[in-house]
Amino acid sequence: MHVGICRVEVRLPENSSLKDKRRVLKPIISRLANKFNISVAEIDNHDLWQRATIGIACVSNDKRHANEILSKAVNYIIEGRLEVEVLDYKIEILPVFDM
Repeated sequence: MHVGICRVEVRLPENSSLKDKRRVLKPIISRLANKFNISVAEIDNHDLWQRATIGIACVSNDKRHANEILSKAVNYIIEGRLEVEVLDYKIEILPVFDM
């Protein structure tokens, strides 16, 4: 079993309040979770209006599959005409319970 984790740093250039930030992030997080069957949450920069860090996790029996799912999720954010700009991201695949 493999656990894939991804940390995505985004900028929200049009935001002027935390309320605007929630308005933009909530649908993105929901769409990612539904479209890719992954766990998604805002994990850092909670008090900054124009920055957010999104954490994504998935579990798979194949590390290539986990990497593919996370890569597709990041590409969805980058190319999805969403109101965010991806600044950086990092994907890690961790083996768990190798036998």
